Amino acid sequence: MTAIQQTRTATPAAAEPAELDIGVSGMTCASCVRRVEKALSRVPGVAAVSVNLATERARLSFTGRPDARAAAEAVEAAGYGVERQEVDLSVTGMTCASCAGRVEKALSRVPGVDSAAVNLATERVHVVAFAGSAAPADLIAAVEKAGYGATLVDEGGGDADAARADRDRRELRHVLIAAALSAPLLAGMVGDLFGADWMLPGWVQMVLAGVVQFWLGARFYRAGWNALRAGAGNMDLLVALGTSAAWGLSLYLLLTAAHGHEPHLYFEASAVLITFVLLGKWLEARAKGRTAAAIRALMDLRPATARLRRDGVETEVPVERVRVGDHVVVRPGERVPVDGRVVEGGGGVDESMLTGESLPVDKEPGARVTGGSINGDGLLVVETTAVGTETMLAQIVRMVEGAQASKAPIQRLVDRVSAVFVPAVLAVAALTLAGWWIAGAGLETAIVTAVSVLVIACPCALGLATPTAIMVGTGAAARHGILIKDAEALERAHALTAVAFDKTGTLTEGKPRVTDLIPAAGVDGATLLRLAAALQSGSEHPLAHALRRRAGEEGIAAGRAGDFRALAGRGVGGTVDGQRLQLGNARAVEEAGLDPGALAEPAAALAGSGRTLSWLVETGEAPRLLGLVAFGDTVKDGAAAAVASLKAQGVEPVMVTGDGWGAARGVAGALGIERVFAEVLPGEKAAVVATLKGEGRTVGMVGDGINDAPALAAADVGIAMATGTDVAMHSAGVTLMRGDPRLVAGAIDVSRRTYAKIRQGLFWAFAYNVVGIPLAASGNLSPVLAGAAMALSSVSVVVNALSLRGWTPPEGRR
Repeated sequence: MTAIQQTRTATPAAAEPAELDIGVSGMTCASCVRRVEKALSRVPGVAAVSVNLATERARLSFTGRPDARAAAEAVEAAGYGVERQEVDLSVTGMTCASCAGRVEKALSRVPGVDSAAVNLATERVHVVAFAGSAAPADLIAAVEKAGYGATLVDEGGGDADAARADRDRRELRHVLIAAALSAPLLAGMVGDLFGADWMLPGWVQMVLAGVVQFWLGARFYRAGWNALRAGAGNMDLLVALGTSAAWGLSLYLLLTAAHGHEPHLYFEASAVLITFVLLGKWLEARAKGRTAAAIRALMDLRPATARLRRDGVETEVPVERVRVGDHVVVRPGERVPVDGRVVEGGGGVDESMLTGESLPVDKEPGARVTGGSINGDGLLVVETTAVGTETMLAQIVRMVEGAQASKAPIQRLVDRVSAVFVPAVLAVAALTLAGWWIAGAGLETAIVTAVSVLVIACPCALGLATPTAIMVGTGAAARHGILIKDAEALERAHALTAVAFDKTGTLTEGKPRVTDLIPAAGVDGATLLRLAAALQSGSEHPLAHALRRRAGEEGIAAGRAGDFRALAGRGVGGTVDGQRLQLGNARAVEEAGLDPGALAEPAAALAGSGRTLSWLVETGEAPRLLGLVAFGDTVKDGAAAAVASLKAQGVEPVMVTGDGWGAARGVAGALGIERVFAEVLPGEKAAVVATLKGEGRTVGMVGDGINDAPALAAADVGIAMATGTDVAMHSAGVTLMRGDPRLVAGAIDVSRRTYAKIRQGLFWAFAYNVVGIPLAASGNLSPVLAGAAMALSSVSVVVNALSLRGWTPPEGRR
């Protein structure tokens, strides 16, 4: 197929057109191509458009800088999809929120990049680009041009931890050397407090401080220079300017001092400042490393090898060589290496690291097992159903990593502040210098006071407050079986005021059971159960399973029905022991011309309590009613506690179900749910969520089925049970790894606590500067104390976030 092209004439003053390629999905014919082409030709700055139906690509030429987002919005507005790709980069050299903002800005200018989000705590950036438009090499080049280093996260694999450990050891070594060189200088200050003269000669001070300043502190000059080249500022620039001013002033005073006169020098200030900053960065890196503990713990769950059984022979192979359909042998005490289905053996399996459930789960042939869980006391033979990136463990790791790399809405405020922070600090320092000099304090005092302003004002803590809290909060939640898809869902969940629950499979087990057997006159209960179970022997309906299970529990051999047939809208029919039988709803009784008689009253009572009724009728020459079977769904053990926990949190529980009013009211009454929406069609659940939101509520929706997906997407926060369908989980912002409704309250609780840590971190980050800058500008804070406070601000914010690591769900605290 040929490409359809349309070209505009560029203005004479325009630069050479820049090209942008994007993938377009949903095109089926030439008319689709024309619509896409027409939509793209309207994007401002587009000089030419070429759309190829065969390759599903669109190539655009822009007269200026390509606007990828505008192009994507045009395609999507025309009713087609735009393919996106995600790339994660590890970025080195970032020291504060200003650095993070500059990296994001540099990447957003790369043609084809839709968004870029930097996580300062993990030193990673998550880039979303339009497929085929931005190669990883282009992204890395943009970061390096901005003055930082970058590599693909998946390059090197396990070497990343080793590289991080080497860097930590190198930084610790630099801290120790700086401390050793600064100690003699600091001793002079201490001696003054006791009236002793321990001050070293000026030239010795200059040499010791010079080594710290220009060797160990060279990193600040490099990073500060890169920031200046990019037309921005960062923490390194502030440190470099402040310490250079202190060192330079001391050198000037030393060179201009009268012969035999030892002036007051500030070499110790520059050296000790750099030592404090290096110490703070090392402590901060150590603390940040602990925030990623949840991810490392999850990744360490998968064994490196698996024991394959082929043709009766067991062979240990690397887990990467296992394929779908292979049989894997798991011995007692070993971790399950793959996702699969048990085909032989059985026993308890510990899934606590994946679901947060402390008790082992019994497995028997046919049961599913998840890679990373621990086999207990039995030998298992597992048929592999998923390997590599398709396993549940891999998906969990991706979800947690995605949440930790995402940016919370509150971070936008921090980004706006950081963008103007360093220029504002430089302006305040300049005003401080001028003010003290004009006031007659002398150049020496003015410079020292300005240095204190430069050093105390560090934007590091601002950049760390949000990502570190999110990393620790999502990691703690994951350990207890609560997977949070992104930071936005984590932040929104703290404000929930109403939670709507689907009933079946969420508040109830979703597995009907026989609750009542009421035989008619002349029929005993065992006969009623035997005939009904036999009649259902050929059905896979949940009610049929419930009947057969009840018969098995009571030791009744039901047999099989002959001439089995499904009766649309009525039930099933067949022959058992020569009797022609029908089991179904009340229509079966009406069509047989029978009167329920004495069974009418208990039937009405059971229906009113939410039971599902099935009538057993003999439909031979002399029809007669044999009895009534009632079915009910079992309320989950933790459902009542979940409702109580939500109420204690000030959140209103609501039930939204497609079941009848009787069943809905029965379950709601047992759990203490006061507001119920029953007989709601699948498509109407989203409308119920919209109604609740229209009342001014922030709404969470909890569900597990395909029919819940629209409501999960419509809610402020969708919460899916992992025991349900994949569609539900993809539509939700939060996934509960086990079907325990009490985890809903846990998700809200961890969100509230994480959000509190974010606010606390931001408060302290702002407080250090709000209090510190005026103190420094007024001359009440020495450069050395300013450096210590700056280092403490970052470390305290990270340590405060780390206190979330011990979080447990509300039920775990009782």
